[in-house]
Amino acid sequence: MDWLIIIGAILSLIGLTGLVASALKVLKAKRAGLEDAELRARIQKAMALNMGALGLSVIGLMCVIVGISLG
Repeated sequence: MDWLIIIGAILSLIGLTGLVASALKVLKAKRAGLEDAELRARIQKAMALNMGALGLSVIGLMCVIVGISLG
């Protein structure tokens, strides 16, 4: 089950990268000094990336746990 652990670790790293990218997008939007409506729109777009990355990271961690349990 080593392959499951490796795949899970890769998925988790991709998810972590997406979480960092989402945080950087929100930080960039806040520093831009935008109007309230535009700031909300940009944060909502970043939330979609954030939730997808979080889901991918969770799936990757579950793969790692299953791989360790079965290995």
